[in-house]
Amino acid sequence: MKQIQDLVDTEKIIKAIPFEESTREQILSMKQKGYSDLQLAYLWNKTEDEVYNRRYAMGIKRTYKMVDTCAAEFQAATPYYYSSFEQENESIVSDKKKVIVLGSGPNRIGQGIEFDYCCVHGLIALKEAGYESIMINCNPETVSTDFDIADKLYFEPVFWEHLREIIDLEKPEGVIVQLGGQTALKLAEKLHQYGIPIIGTSYNDMDLAEDRERFSDLLKELGIPYPRYGAAKNADDAIAVAHKVGYPVLVRPSYVLGGQKMRIVINDDDLTESVVGIIKHFPDNNILIDHFIDRAEEAEVDALCLASIFIER
Repeated sequence: MKQIQDLVDTEKIIKAIPFEESTREQILSMKQKGYSDLQLAYLWNKTEDEVYNRRYAMGIKRTYKMVDTCAAEFQAATPYYYSSFEQENESIVSDKKKVIVLGSGPNRIGQGIEFDYCCVHGLIALKEAGYESIMINCNPETVSTDFDIADKLYFEPVFWEHLREIIDLEKPEGVIVQLGGQTALKLAEKLHQYGIPIIGTSYNDMDLAEDRERFSDLLKELGIPYPRYGAAKNADDAIAVAHKVGYPVLVRPSYVLGGQKMRIVINDDDLTESVVGIIKHFPDNNILIDHFIDRAEEAEVDALCLASIFIER
């Protein structure tokens, strides 16, 4: 309770300090207590970048400490690192070409482990191709975070602020997001926005596949049969679309895997409840409302495209 009360009191102090007047000691204290740049930006009514740039200008950066796997009995050599806001940085950056692989974060009961399997093989392939492989994941129970899989492992949340600082330190050739599931995929937009190379499928093509309205538009453009559909940002828009395409309708948020929050509804009340629930969990999400084809047969295809480059000699 004392720790929670301390955080509540800290937030009151933050709100009372004008952003432009905040000192290095104050911001450092907030970061050491675990406040993200995004949280501080919210409390100060600023952007995340404004907070990030201010603390960087003050020299407030993450340093990385090696996890002691030997209980201090003798020197640890495992390349496991966690971040802190201290002085000494124990993560030595090599001059090798390197690629970062993003994991899926904490696995929960019922969540697919195929992401971990993919990350493992991605890291092995990077090593075979001559790159230093760097893994970012915060789950010690996954195989991808075993000591002999990646050349370097950062036990960090799969979260933009943490990724940004590791990239600033390591300066990789690029980042692989496609192996870590939705948690990693959602960082593709930030990487694209900041000009950080994404290895593999481009952000635009990923967005085309994940934004259900854009994908339906593509089907229409290519002349591929599709159910009647429309997109909505709120319940009123959704009802208007449903009346146009006809009940029953399938309600689906964009940028989710595994059918999360997907629902078949047959009337306005159920539709409103479903859309409000989606907006609550996924603010600003693009919601697709399409006509549900009853008693249809579904065929699913998993396809992998391998692009080959032939160089004329």
